[in-house]
Amino acid sequence: MESKCPVDHGAGTTSAPEKSTESACPVDHSSPSSPWSRFLPSRPPSSQNHPAALSNDRETSSIPRASDSGNWVYPSEAQFFSAMARKNHNPQATDMKTIVPIHNAVNERAWSEVLKWEAGRGSDKCGGLKLINFKGKPGERSIKARWKTLLGYSPPFDRHDWVVDRCGTKMRYIIDFYTGHTAGPASNNVSFYLDVRPAMDNWEGVKMRMEHFWSRIFS
Repeated sequence: MESKCPVDHGAGTTSAPEKSTESACPVDHSSPSSPWSRFLPSRPPSSQNHPAALSNDRETSSIPRASDSGNWVYPSEAQFFSAMARKNHNPQATDMKTIVPIHNAVNERAWSEVLKWEAGRGSDKCGGLKLINFKGKPGERSIKARWKTLLGYSPPFDRHDWVVDRCGTKMRYIIDFYTGHTAGPASNNVSFYLDVRPAMDNWEGVKMRMEHFWSRIFS
């Protein structure tokens, strides 16, 4: 079964969790504008090597799905390769050993940042926070990202909106993805900065942002 991943890297469409054990991953790395292509070495166009040796094993994320009691599942090396090959990113099978763990680790970090915001806000009363859906907006910069760019900071290479379920209360989170190094997968010092915060769609989101602002000032 072809899978997506917990972050949609460019499809620009909302994805909802599937109810099978092979649930989509919260990232669509198959888009032509996929930021994951930046971690592939630059190569001239060539025929794709055969991914026969790639693993079909899929890692289960720590991110619970709102649709059932399961967790989101990341794509296998073979699925990741196929998705990038379809969009002519010229991947090589050997690259997948590096790019797939990076992809999974970034998603795990994003979820851990969401959990920090949600700590103590009641999701433990109903079994914990869950991810409802996600939407990739690679071409749509958030207001904060636009301001930071005007101040001279490098723009984020991707943006995602995640909607979580806090015991029946839906909260949308904006995630801007920044990278500190854009070399290929052979590099061992690829670094990421994730700017994760609740959207100010409602009073709860505004209150959370205000509380966070004042806590940073007085800490």
